[in-house]
Amino acid sequence: MNRIYYSLIGYLLLPAMLLRLLFKGLKTPAYSQRIGQRLGFIKTITQPVIWVHCVSVGEFKAAIVLIDALIKAYPNHKIFISSTTPTGSKAVTEHYQEQVLHAYFPFDINFIVQRYIKRVQPDLCLLLETEIWPNLIHTLHKNKIPTLLVNARLSQQSLKKYQRFQQLSAQTLNKLSLIAAQNQNSAQRFIELGVDQDKVLPAGNIKFDQTTTPDVALVEQLKKLTGKRKVVVFASTHKGEEEKILNAYLQNPVEALMLIIPRHPERFNEVFDLAKKNKLTVAKRSDNKPCKDCQILIGDSMGEMMAYFAIADVVFMGGSLVKTGGHNMLEPATLSKPILFGPHVFNFSEISTALLEQQGAIQVQDANQLLREITQLFSNDKMRKNLGSNANQYFKSQQGAVKTLLKSIKQLL
Repeated sequence: MNRIYYSLIGYLLLPAMLLRLLFKGLKTPAYSQRIGQRLGFIKTITQPVIWVHCVSVGEFKAAIVLIDALIKAYPNHKIFISSTTPTGSKAVTEHYQEQVLHAYFPFDINFIVQRYIKRVQPDLCLLLETEIWPNLIHTLHKNKIPTLLVNARLSQQSLKKYQRFQQLSAQTLNKLSLIAAQNQNSAQRFIELGVDQDKVLPAGNIKFDQTTTPDVALVEQLKKLTGKRKVVVFASTHKGEEEKILNAYLQNPVEALMLIIPRHPERFNEVFDLAKKNKLTVAKRSDNKPCKDCQILIGDSMGEMMAYFAIADVVFMGGSLVKTGGHNMLEPATLSKPILFGPHVFNFSEISTALLEQQGAIQVQDANQLLREITQLFSNDKMRKNLGSNANQYFKSQQGAVKTLLKSIKQLL
């Protein structure tokens, strides 16, 4: 496939994409709001701009340390942040308020991205992780706007998918000014995909440079809800995972409060109902009432994950008991928490492997083993403390990616 066919498919699918947003808006109204921005209708920006695109909450949270560094290093530029999801949009506006500009990311269709770029007029564009959009990158390249794919990752599984469209992938990626890969393995895969070697830099993972600390007042508030009970946090769980976890819990109850935080807000009530269906005593964090007797607490809040990690005695990272690819294990590592994850961590293969090698995490094959390992950790304080300490030491040893990126950005600007 080349870019002409890709563009044709985009034109044909545009009505369906708009209908999809409207349909999703029936359940989550934010999806059907500001659709004009996705079509390129944003306010023209007249001051110098550095554009950072973070698809959703996870990418944005990882990028905060880089965005903060850009704000400090380039005070004469305005930082413009785009996102794709409403949760990502909310996270940006809540964190930075009026300090940055923000809009939804455009559909990757020629006339739309041309209009969008004309109104943003960025001096530089940074795309996070795997945000590879052929028409956007082509238009930025055509307008001689330096574009970097930062914190870039490419798993072996993703490499095989992109190789199905080798011509389009290689053409698109070679129009980037630089691919700053998270690690050597990802860097090598980009080269294998056809990217010029001089465009690829194994810069490291900016997630290791995170300085996010939990809100002290919020942590105290959560402690009032959980009391002196042991807490197991099941973070960023996906559909199918909660059912497996609850079924395993019914067979092997853990002497601790099970705090489950679904990845997507629209599933909060679904998981709450699932716990009730299994005749478990369940409450919601939003009830803001002490959870002395409940077995399950649903973390139905946004922007409180670090506080959840802070009160946790053990952390399970979701998206790994199902084939989602796992989620960021580094946030609990910053707080020296013992970490567990399932077999499906292909999005974090290098980090998960390193954590296991450093004895900073435990990998399980299913939910039953997960509950058994949690029980064992609660019976062995030394093991639990060592796991968390080893995870934190690994985290600190990998820092420095933001400094490397700023050097590359300075050269391009």
